[in-house]
Parts: sequence; C-alpha cells; structure tokens
Amino acid sequence: MSPEPLVLPTADWSDWLSGQVLDRLHTATGTLRRLREYTGADAIEVLELWNDADIALRGAASAAGLFAEVHTDPEVRELADQLVQRIDRVRIDRDLDRGLYEIVAATATTGLDATTLRMREHVLRDFRRSGVDRDDRTRARLREISERLVVLDQDFGRTIREDVRQVRLTPEQLDGLPADFVAAHPPAADGSVTVTTDNPDFMPFRTYAHDAAARRDLTIEFDSRGWPANDAVLHEMLELRDEKARLLGYDGWPDYDAEVKMIGTGRAISEFIERLADASEAAGKRDFDTILARRRQDEPAATALDRSDSAYYTELVRSEQYGVDAREVRRYFDFTRVRAGLLEVTGRLFGLEYRAVDVPSWHQDVTVYDVYDGDERRGRIYLDLHPRAGKYKHAAQFDLVSGVSGRLLPEGVLVCNFSRGLMEHRDVVTLFHEFGHLLHHVLGGDQRWARFSGVATEWDFVEAPSQMLEEWAWDATILGTFAVDENGMPIPAELVERMRAARGFGGGLQVRTQLGYSAVSYLLHRDRPADHTALVADTITRYSLMSTLPGTNFQSSFGHLAGYTSAYYTYMWSLVIAKDLFSAFDPADLLEPAVAQRYRDHVLAPGGSRDAAELVAGFLGRPFGFDAFQAWLDPADPHQAP
Repeated sequence: MSPEPLVLPTADWSDWLSGQVLDRLHTATGTLRRLREYTGADAIEVLELWNDADIALRGAASAAGLFAEVHTDPEVRELADQLVQRIDRVRIDRDLDRGLYEIVAATATTGLDATTLRMREHVLRDFRRSGVDRDDRTRARLREISERLVVLDQDFGRTIREDVRQVRLTPEQLDGLPADFVAAHPPAADGSVTVTTDNPDFMPFRTYAHDAAARRDLTIEFDSRGWPANDAVLHEMLELRDEKARLLGYDGWPDYDAEVKMIGTGRAISEFIERLADASEAAGKRDFDTILARRRQDEPAATALDRSDSAYYTELVRSEQYGVDAREVRRYFDFTRVRAGLLEVTGRLFGLEYRAVDVPSWHQDVTVYDVYDGDERRGRIYLDLHPRAGKYKHAAQFDLVSGVSGRLLPEGVLVCNFSRGLMEHRDVVTLFHEFGHLLHHVLGGDQRWARFSGVATEWDFVEAPSQMLEEWAWDATILGTFAVDENGMPIPAELVERMRAARGFGGGLQVRTQLGYSAVSYLLHRDRPADHTALVADTITRYSLMSTLPGTNFQSSFGHLAGYTSAYYTYMWSLVIAKDLFSAFDPADLLEPAVAQRYRDHVLAPGGSRDAAELVAGFLGRPFGFDAFQAWLDPADPHQAP
C-alpha cells in the first residue's frame, strides 16, 4: 500500500503548524536518544535510526520553511520563522554531539552496498564540517554562530520579501506598455498611476516603457530594496561565515562551502568565473556594442548602459533586427493555457499524468496535482504562481515532504510570481525551469535514505536539469500545442524561429551579467570589504559591462546571498552541464521517449545517491565538457539560435 500525502488544514494554521513541527521534533529527539544508547557496531541499524530522526527533522523544516515564505497570515509566517530557529537548534545540537559521532564512526563498513556506504560517509562528513571534533570552547562558539546565522538569513530574506516599493507616474509614462498592462493600472483619483517593484510590474515596465526617466526611477527603487536594513545584516552574516570556516580549519567561507560541491575549492570558483569571462568576452562585447549603438539613435551622446537601459534596448534590437516584438509574442501565452501546456508536455516527455485534486492549501490561487506513473502515485505538487503581499518574491521550488521509499510520497511546491493574464515568453521559460526542479524532487524521491531524496545532489548541479528543460519552451512544435491567441490560432512556427534567432542575440551579455552576480557572491565572502556597495558596483560593471545606478545598493536585495552564499557561480556551472545534457536529445523531436526515459533513469531518479559527475557521465556516456556551451555562446551563424 503506497503512502498517503500530507493533509493540510482548512483553518487553525498556527495550531496545525505547531503540532506538525513539535511532533516531528519529539520524534527526532526520541530517536536520537535511542541512537545514543546503542551499543553495537551494525552500520545498518545505526543509519536506520539516524534516517528516522533525519526524516522527522526534514519534515519539520520543510513545513516551517515553506510557510514562512508563502502563508497569507503574517502571524503564521512569524510563527514559522520561530519554528525554523527551533528546528535548527535541534539539528545543530545533533551535528555537534560527539557521542553520536563516535557511534556512527564505530560502525563496520564491510558488506555495505554503495549507497549505504555513501550515506555513512556523508553523515560523518557532516559531523566534521559542523565541528564535532573540535574542543568544547570551539564547539560552543560554532553553535552560537550557526544559530545566529539562521536568524540573519531569515532577517535578510524577510526584509526583501516585505520591501515592495513603488513609483507614481502619469498615464503618459506607460507609453510602450502592452494594452493589458495599461488596463491593469488605471489612474487613481488624482490621475496618477502606481507601478511597483513586484516582478509582474517591474519586468514589463523596464522592457517596454519608452520613458527613460520612469524606467530609471523604478529600477532605482528595485535595486534599493532591503536598504538600509540589510546592510548591517549582510556585514554580520559575512563575518560570521568567515569565522565559522576558519574555526573549522578552512582559509575562508568559499573554501568551506565549495568543499561539498562539484567545484571543490574556493579558488576554483575564481578560476571558473575567469574562464567563462574569457569565453564570453567577444560575444558579450558584441552584444553590448549593438545595444549601445541602438541607444545612441535616441541619445547620440550616450557612452554607457545601465540596468534601466539594458532590457529596453535589447528588446528594441530584437524587434527591429530580428522581427520579434515581445508584446506581439505575449498574446499567445495566456497563463491558464501555459500551465495546462506545461503539464501536458512534461507528462508526455516523462511518461507521467497529473491529476488535479481538491485538497486544502494556504491560498485560493494554489492548484494541486497528484503525479502518477501509470497506476502508481509518485507524489504531489502544489503550484502557487501569482504574487501577493508577504509572499516570496522570486521563483523557486520548495520541499513540503521529502520522499522516502515505502514511507513518504515526495511533495513539492512551485512558488512564482507570474501575471494572471498574458505572460512574457521569458516567464514561460522560467516556469519550465522551475518545474524542472519539481520533477527532480518527485522523480528522485524514491530513496531509502532521506539524505539523498529528490534534489539532493551537489548544489552546483541542481540547476542543470531545470536549465535543460527550458529548451522545451523554445521549440515550435512544443509551443504549438498550447500557445494560442485569443482566437485560438496557434503561434506560427515562423515566429518561433525568429524568436530563436533573437534569443541568440544577448546570450553573451546574459552570461556576462550572471558572471557579475557570481563574482559579487564570491568576492563579498572572500574579501568582506567595509564598503559593499563599491565592490558591487565595480564588479558588476567589470563583468556584466552594465553600470550600476548611483545611489543603489544591489547587494541588499540580492536574496541569493542568504541561500547560495558564495556559490552563485552554480548557475553558470550548471548551464555548462545543461547544454551538454541537451546535446543528447534530438532537436527535431524533443518528445522522443527513449532518450527522455534514459535521462529520467540516469539523472533524475537517482536523486543524490551518486555523485553528479557520475550521473551525467552515465547519461552522456562520457564526462561532461564545455563544447556544447561554447557552441551555444558563439554559434557559427550569428543569426542561428544557440
């Protein structure tokens, strides 16, 4: 009999969440107590007890962590934040418990299968990286640092989430925006129009608004979110991470953080950034010069570009030189049809069926589906895809339940901020990307050890499957199945080909922009400068070629500095792998079942039970390389879609 999904409440969320978390903490602490009393050396018995406690802790952390980001009631979000702190205290105490460490270390390794041996090694590694082998005074300080970092991460993210800014404009300053955007922003009684920094407002406005001053004003507000409150938070966060790493014997946080990733060392992060900077220099400069030349048609004296210019002039180039007007394209992407199309396409690709279920959730916008493979229910997914006050501001997949073979069905949540009406094509691409994480969570959720369930690979690989799935949002045949206009006419294949050609333009600048963010993430942690803003401005301009706007403090709204810390480079590292993975598919038939099944079996289904490099090599038949990425970046025909 298969496990049943988690049942969410219809009311009394605070009582339900407290009950869920406290019950799981009670289970975890009781199981760890039994483990401390264990006197044998059987690795299976020890690891099963560890796994039971880990399942309980992960379940508590997933529920509290999710509802801190998405629940509509501020009191529930605050309660969830408090529960996350309590859960992490239990986890920190566990990982610093020398008695538990000695019990695991004393287990015999003979006769263990490869996955169980890997589980034992990872548990011991986690102990060591927590500082279990340090003296009492050092362990006490490490506990203080770890507990404080949990609070700082929460404060940093909450400030960004709640700091929604706005500009008040005249109706004329909406010139260039699509008609449905203008209709959704009617003038107030005083005749003014309000546009906010939430993505459904910000992204279209910076892309289409003709008024340069208005674009600049809104971009300044967007890049000022979290300031000044997050300045002190970030300084303390960086200093404590560095102190923790050095107490554990590392040269700094990047080395500590990179040790458990594919890249291995902090120095390798810098080398990777420079390698991609060299590889993208020509393409990035070519894109930059083209965009600047187009701006000079409007402003002959212009000598630079900043974030308020880049999207607008990139869009103009794509429209004028490639015949692709995104305002025309978006009329084919009604949200409801896109969501249905996403489920249809990924269902066909991976042999899955999504069955809508009417169950309680935290908001009326949330749609829920059970995922079936034939007659077998494999998991449950929640799609929370529209913005609202107090909700997480970006796009991400959150765990609700980590799958464990025969015990727990994997349940995941997609949290995004899309328009309810017509979508930008880039948002369609984002939806496919994030759904890739959800598929990985579900299909990789049939694991004996919770430690390896779902998206539990090295952190610099987790984006690769999602980045690869973006390709399905650029295929004319795929899009033709769900992208239709208000009259039911499908998007023309010829238009999709022009979109693909226009996609080729800007790829170099896109890579340079991501390298700028990667370098900011790395250098802030490596150097910990007194003046963050100066380092950020210099670094972004150096790599992305785009100037920051005076008076802004991008780092205060750079939410990845909490979760990804020094490892934002992972997006580019994963992209290199994603391009290589995609090379195994037939571009003439992206729904060909044999290669998709092989990909599902070799890359997604194993979760974190093997090293990512091994998963990729098992699928490709060789180690991954840079050739596919370089071909994407510098196609032989500059008008050929990468």
